[in-house]
Amino acid sequence: MNDAKAWEVDTCRSHYHNVSCVLFHARHELILSNSEDKTIRVWDVTKRTCLHTFRRENERYWVLAAHPSLNLFAAGHDAGMVLFKLQRERPAYAVHNNMLFYIKDKQLRKLDMGTNRDAPVMQIKGVGRNQPYSMSLNHAEWSLLVNWRIGENSAYEMYSMPRDGADVSGEPARAPATTAVWVARNRFAALDKNNQLVIRNLKNEVSKKISTPSCEEIMYAGTGMLLLREPDTVQLLDVQQKRTVASVKVAKCRYAIWNSDMSLVALLGKHTVTLCTKKLEQLCSVTEGARVKSGAFDDSTPQPVFIYTTANHIKYCCKDGDYGIIRTLDVPVYAVKVLATDAGARVVCLDRECRPKVLNIDPTEYRFKLALVTRQYDQVLHMVRTAKLVGQSIIAYLQEKGYPEVALHFVKEPRTRLSLALQCGNIDVALDAAKTIDEPDAWDKLASAALATGNHQIVEMCYQRTKNFDKLSFLYLVTGNLDKLRKMTKIAEIRKDVSAQFQGALLLGDVTERIRLLTNAGQLSLAYLTAINHKQFEEAEKLKAALEAANLPIPEPNPDAVFLRPPLPVHKAQPNWPLLAVSKSFFEVAGASARGETSAAAAAPLDEPLEAAGAWGDDDVELNDDNKDEDEQEVMEDACDDGGWDVGDEDLDLPEELAPVSADIDGAEESSEYFVAPTRGTSDMLSGKLKTAHDHITTGQFEIAFRLLNEQVGIVNFEPYLQLFVSMFAAARVCFGALPSVPPLSAHLHRNWKEASGKDLLPVLTAKLNDLVTQLQQCYQLTTSGKFTEAIDKLQRIVQSVPLLHVDGKTELTEAQQLLNICREYLLGLQMETARKAMPKNTLEEQKRTCEMAAYFTHCKLQPVHQILTLRTALNMFFKLKNYRTAASFARRLLELGPRPEVAQQARKILQACEKTPTDEHQLFYDEHNPFNICGISYKPIYRGKPEEKCSLCGASFMPEHKGKLCPVCGVAEIGKDVLGLRICPVQFQR
Repeated sequence: MNDAKAWEVDTCRSHYHNVSCVLFHARHELILSNSEDKTIRVWDVTKRTCLHTFRRENERYWVLAAHPSLNLFAAGHDAGMVLFKLQRERPAYAVHNNMLFYIKDKQLRKLDMGTNRDAPVMQIKGVGRNQPYSMSLNHAEWSLLVNWRIGENSAYEMYSMPRDGADVSGEPARAPATTAVWVARNRFAALDKNNQLVIRNLKNEVSKKISTPSCEEIMYAGTGMLLLREPDTVQLLDVQQKRTVASVKVAKCRYAIWNSDMSLVALLGKHTVTLCTKKLEQLCSVTEGARVKSGAFDDSTPQPVFIYTTANHIKYCCKDGDYGIIRTLDVPVYAVKVLATDAGARVVCLDRECRPKVLNIDPTEYRFKLALVTRQYDQVLHMVRTAKLVGQSIIAYLQEKGYPEVALHFVKEPRTRLSLALQCGNIDVALDAAKTIDEPDAWDKLASAALATGNHQIVEMCYQRTKNFDKLSFLYLVTGNLDKLRKMTKIAEIRKDVSAQFQGALLLGDVTERIRLLTNAGQLSLAYLTAINHKQFEEAEKLKAALEAANLPIPEPNPDAVFLRPPLPVHKAQPNWPLLAVSKSFFEVAGASARGETSAAAAAPLDEPLEAAGAWGDDDVELNDDNKDEDEQEVMEDACDDGGWDVGDEDLDLPEELAPVSADIDGAEESSEYFVAPTRGTSDMLSGKLKTAHDHITTGQFEIAFRLLNEQVGIVNFEPYLQLFVSMFAAARVCFGALPSVPPLSAHLHRNWKEASGKDLLPVLTAKLNDLVTQLQQCYQLTTSGKFTEAIDKLQRIVQSVPLLHVDGKTELTEAQQLLNICREYLLGLQMETARKAMPKNTLEEQKRTCEMAAYFTHCKLQPVHQILTLRTALNMFFKLKNYRTAASFARRLLELGPRPEVAQQARKILQACEKTPTDEHQLFYDEHNPFNICGISYKPIYRGKPEEKCSLCGASFMPEHKGKLCPVCGVAEIGKDVLGLRICPVQFQR
């Protein structure tokens, strides 16, 4: 081809109408085309033949597009669009002990998961360019079954694998079947198209047939056993006896995954995970919103835990039904085995390109739950004290399982501590939490709990703090404390609460006070009746005269009236109610030991009077007659007068031979010329071995670390690193006492102390990638709850901590770089959204600018749940601005993410309204079809091909005029600085 001519190489002929669109496959030698003849055709590039034809009866095809990174294609037709992929992307693999066998590019490969050694085993014949559907391994006879499914045609191939590097010649045995799996060392079962189970030997000869009319798929279930998948159930078949042993109701099961001892099986559906015993007794079932891809059991725990993957997450599921998220995924992977490590666990998996990967996971959460279930309380306590168990989910789990005292060990938030303490009946801890909160609601809750346990002293203090005078008076009444009840009456008088005064006088049986109160209140008739009925004749005569003077009728007293005097308390309830003596729980004993308390001290009753609230006594009534400070002073003075501890040694007359030895002795002249040079410190010895900034920080070489960070990632603002450096340095050193009366010695901790010594020792790791991943999960939660400011602060700390990491391999290095990219997208989007909300929206130009920023926010690469929120915001704003065409685009993008039904319904309504008027009323600086980056300062798009500057740390984009400024995204690096790049792995320093 030149400027004037183009030569035709070949022609593919099969369409019988105009061809609308053609494109080349990105990974395979294929051509895709669609046409107005209502078909999509797939062509072989080398043979120029049509391989597949996809037809729609009523719609003509017009456009065709390929996804830039995924194996997806989209074709537009008259009525809409269809998304499709040409081949199955799940790799075929089998696991035996620590070996992973998988097929890649028609080659059987073997991966040693202990050493990560990957080697080819043999070549697979196969059918055309198609990938195998599944495989089944016979490790006893070293044979392999490979299943192929091409359209409606299915077949299997049986291979003999080479032993010890020997070659295997000959063609594999083939036969048509839907699926073939091994059932014994010399037998395998094949399901034919007629749903009949055929048992064959190693020579591919039929030895038995079993009728299974409703079976759709067969799966391995141990020697001589098979799992038969039916539309709504899974059955366990005994092949030898030809009978069904057990069944479980699981709809459309796709895969069955067994643990190492074949005691548990996980049945995976499209969106479900069902755990069963080997007899198909269902233990639990979990339903997921995303598709379940694969899974493997973690057998290193007391009970096997199923680790499974979805399109976006790695999750866990326990036997008792507890499940949760372990970490997020950028791309789908297929887990094949879980390996336990000292630092946690690793998941060996295959991606869609059939490349083995090892992902580090944090198993703390599910190991903690298992330790609780299996009552391994020593491990529970160790994990509580050492692991970073945070979040309301763990607290809710402990409350649900009846272990609120465990949560008290790591919960610091006072409101949560109060709730947990009240739930487990720990009044002392609840009292401390209530003092910290110091709110009426907290004191009311504590009072209710203390009243239920008979701890009336704490109840009294709570009522005093909340000034609940009515309940306090009743408490004094039922406990027989009449002295304090009289003081409550005086307090009511100061508060001018006549009703409380009268009630107190009534409870105390004080008739004179009642008459006085009624008289002062103007109730002369009631005062007269009270006086005459209680034989207070002098007061009655005075009141009678007052009634006559006021021309009021004089009431007739009841001749049968009886003086009801309140009974005197027989015994005053001074101590609290006695409680049953119960043995302390494991966690209470451990907590007391950690605080240095003895069992006697911990069980001692509370006999001292409780302190009153600070506001109690504002009415100038002294409830406590003793003067504590004066009494204490007198006691101290008496102790001094009586001698006490006689330690006065100031005036001792010591002999001269015991006087301090002078430094100016005669021998000093002889040793004045001798000098012993100090030995080289550990930091100086290790300096030649240290490469990363992390190692220099942990050994105290801050200046070198600052220089490395400036050269590698362009950090110029070191103020945020001060606290990080100090904490990392402190975490890498330990102090210990050597001899009595000698200052403590310090030493450096080492990460390779088992295999190295001397100059080869390396400092301990104080910053770990898993900790940053956990912090990222917290940022996701803050973002979901709309706490943008807190999320921005945490995300910036994560970005600033990444250069301080030290990782061992390229996998962790890649994860650290991915972590930087994720944080950058979230920081840029959240900062831009925060700025947008702070902008005025009075004029049309200001409204247009806020709409532009909302549109830019939708192009930040966020998690789907957050992407949905950005699209909903932009959709509503553009619809209000009457830019219906762009709003319709947002609605379509929103629906593609699969939101909740009510959100999807609202989006469809807006989309229908926009399609009626598909125009934009205002011109905005936003082109959704032209790829762009967002400037982190001006928040304007930088379209592809335009000059831009990058942050040397986080990689955020900026306009060229901002070069040399401090990056506002990460807050520490210089924009456009020429740097070496992120270096946190020893592999990066190898030449």
